[in-house]
Amino acid sequence: MFNKLMDSGLLNILLVEDDQALGAEISSLLKSFGHEVTYCIDGDEAFENFCNGRHDFCIFDLMLPGIDGFTLTERVRRRDKNIPVFIISKRSHKDDKQKAFELEVDDYLVKPFELDELIWRIKAITRRLNRTENQVSEKPAIPVGSFVVDFSNQMLRNNDHSHRLTKRECEVLKMLTGRKNQLVKREEILMNLWGDVDYFHGRSLDVFISKLRRYLKDDKSLRIDNIPTVGYVLREDNP
Repeated sequence: MFNKLMDSGLLNILLVEDDQALGAEISSLLKSFGHEVTYCIDGDEAFENFCNGRHDFCIFDLMLPGIDGFTLTERVRRRDKNIPVFIISKRSHKDDKQKAFELEVDDYLVKPFELDELIWRIKAITRRLNRTENQVSEKPAIPVGSFVVDFSNQMLRNNDHSHRLTKRECEVLKMLTGRKNQLVKREEILMNLWGDVDYFHGRSLDVFISKLRRYLKDDKSLRIDNIPTVGYVLREDNP
């Protein structure tokens, strides 16, 4: 669904904001660009709409009546690992941002903000995801040690076992396997997948690297080496 909407440039957006004046303003602006918007004022209503509707982009406040934005993000991620989630919040503390990025949100914008910036960031996220989806779909399944990585289906297979990767896990692994046994710089990964280089996206990248290490640990010939402050190397030892 996401690709079809991106081909047309339109999105079906689930917006959750308890400040009804701001919510109405954001909703009106998004609709003026041709997007469809489901607007909710509390977390419980939002999750019900998510479960019963067809959405391909989420914008969540954190401080909400009912379930909060963190819990809402966790529940949405359990049902759909790939849908873009954009946080807008007054909470500017580093710990809040870190927690959000560890939940695999795609962006975090602190209130107050210019509405133009919100639109720019949504466009940046959708461009990156659309570009990556096109690249991944063209990439065949490739062997990595005892594993086979099926990029088109986001699957990591090893003998009789398989594990479905999230979109972002697949993106990171694709960059590492594309230059196996070579250094891939952190800045390059962050710019290609997140669109900028900052502390919070860097911490999010570290989380994805840790997950990929766990998935690959059954093959002792494979390891992801960290070159501090520089980047990563996916090493495959010769049998």
